[in-house]
Amino acid sequence: MYIDPEITFRKIEIFLAFMEHKTLTGAAEALGISTVSVHKALRSLENALSCPLFKKEGRLLLPLHSATVFADKCRDIQKNMHQAVRLARDAAGFSSERFKLGSIYSLTVRIVPALIMGLKLRRSNLNIDLNLGSNSDLLFQLRSMELDAILISTDYIPHRSDLEIYNIFTDEIYLAVANDSPYAQHETIDLRKLKQDSFITLTEGFATYQDGMRIFEAAGFKPNISMQVNDIFTLLSMVSSGMGCALLPGRIASVYQNQIRLIRLSIPAVSEQNIGLVFLKTKEHDPNLLSMLAECRMYAKKSQP
Repeated sequence: MYIDPEITFRKIEIFLAFMEHKTLTGAAEALGISTVSVHKALRSLENALSCPLFKKEGRLLLPLHSATVFADKCRDIQKNMHQAVRLARDAAGFSSERFKLGSIYSLTVRIVPALIMGLKLRRSNLNIDLNLGSNSDLLFQLRSMELDAILISTDYIPHRSDLEIYNIFTDEIYLAVANDSPYAQHETIDLRKLKQDSFITLTEGFATYQDGMRIFEAAGFKPNISMQVNDIFTLLSMVSSGMGCALLPGRIASVYQNQIRLIRLSIPAVSEQNIGLVFLKTKEHDPNLLSMLAECRMYAKKSQP
């Protein structure tokens, strides 16, 4: 059977509101539209169905048996459509009872716990899954719909058109050495003096690795990389044991503060790292994401000097 394209879901909603309230005024008030809009929708629906739905008595529209039959089936359509929308949103994680958050390792020291605590206060029934990884891994999982949002360095994000990015704070990159290192007493240091020293880095998928390579390039030499590791806490342990130096963000200072020393880099090697919340534009109206974004804004405001 050919279904006229003028039979729209919106017109069915208006029709059902009229059948419930019995008057043009009642339907208009229920939907927040004008009585003229209700009347036009009903007339258009009649024309599209090619059969009468109402008879006119004075200024009143009285439903015919055809309108009653049509309304019964339309209620089922409306119910099924609402269920279909809900199931689709659940499948996509929209306003789900579970929020899947990704983060780079170094943010778990203070930032991630603070944001999760704030999010739980806003949405107490929300269950939060935390997944840790590198910048590249987390971006892949976000675009694969495995994660709802990620907290990463926003400096190295390719193809940004499908993403919303909110920068929370900026961190400085330092030289990290063991407390008993001969460099430990320096307040600032020229990285070019460490050409012969061994460095420990994260693997290539991490933003801190890319920051380090950019800094070494600015300093004019290729580092002697003795070891690469897959998380920043292992790297910190290696540095504190005296196995080499590393270039690390300042936010990790409180983790091994009695075992490592962070030294500010002098020109030409000074560098910064931007940290932010990233999520898909298609999910920008998700209530869980909006709550997370509000927490990030609060954190950003508190972290300003």
